[in-house]
Amino acid sequence: MAGITGICKEVLERTEWIAIATAGTDGPHVVATWGDYVRALGVTQEELLIPVGGMRKTQANLARDARIELLCGSRQVRGTHGPGKGCGIMGTAVIHTAGAKFDAVKAKFPWARAVLVVKVETVTEQL
Repeated sequence: MAGITGICKEVLERTEWIAIATAGTDGPHVVATWGDYVRALGVTQEELLIPVGGMRKTQANLARDARIELLCGSRQVRGTHGPGKGCGIMGTAVIHTAGAKFDAVKAKFPWARAVLVVKVETVTEQL
């Protein structure tokens, strides 16, 4: 499945938080963000914008390896075997500290030092 559509879009619209995983020289690194931060910036099929406050290790990891994986879920979305559905989003990402996307994020989140721009390549349903 390519792009955020259907059930995965519904999950993103209801998720409380989103886990963000990158690959570092010492193994995987995981951080998280609030789902409402992502929703406030708009969810498109091909791209997600995430405000960055810290995420310094994430930024260093992405400078070496742009691959990223996000995981979100919501019990408010009907799953395959009961309440709860998840969504894995794989792609590449870069952190910007200037430019139009950064300006849009900074306008909504004055505390943001950067924007994490995720280019969606693959989306998979979980649960």
